[in-house]
Amino acid sequence: MSTSRARHLTALIVIAALLTPLAGCTGKTSPHTTNAAHDQSASGPSSARPGPLATLHGPSHLTLTITSALRDAGGFVTVRGTLKNSGAKTVVVPAHLSGDEPDIVKHGPSLGGATLIDFAGGKRYYILRDTEGRPLATTALNVLKTGERLPVFMQFPAPPPHTRQVTLQLPQFETASLPLTR
Repeated sequence: MSTSRARHLTALIVIAALLTPLAGCTGKTSPHTTNAAHDQSASGPSSARPGPLATLHGPSHLTLTITSALRDAGGFVTVRGTLKNSGAKTVVVPAHLSGDEPDIVKHGPSLGGATLIDFAGGKRYYILRDTEGRPLATTALNVLKTGERLPVFMQFPAPPPHTRQVTLQLPQFETASLPLTR
């Protein structure tokens, strides 16, 4: 694939991601926080599942419970869940969760270091970004008090339609195999 064609494809992906509706968001977020975990587009029969898809354990008694991995018609996969402090002390959310890509890190703490792996197809998918390089994932992560829960999301390009299972990786957390819905 030529460089200009790859750039064009990347631009189309970013534009499509920006057009993904984020209306209906509520809750306490900073003006710079992207929080599509409140996006209502995932509600409905196809997203109803008994219990979580996976629970990943991370540093300092942090747990990430994944509640959905939804493939949408626009060619994206949105992973939603809850980040919880299961420990007895307030925890500073590790900066490593943002990953090490300069364009993502410069926008502050986030879940921008997450990746999805399609082992059957032999591909790794990175967090999508907007035109300013901000990750399409929960941002403005700071501290979690004991027992505090935070709804989170991460958005990726979708693997081919025949891919039904992916593996989620987040720095410093266990990995989890997730079934894709829809």
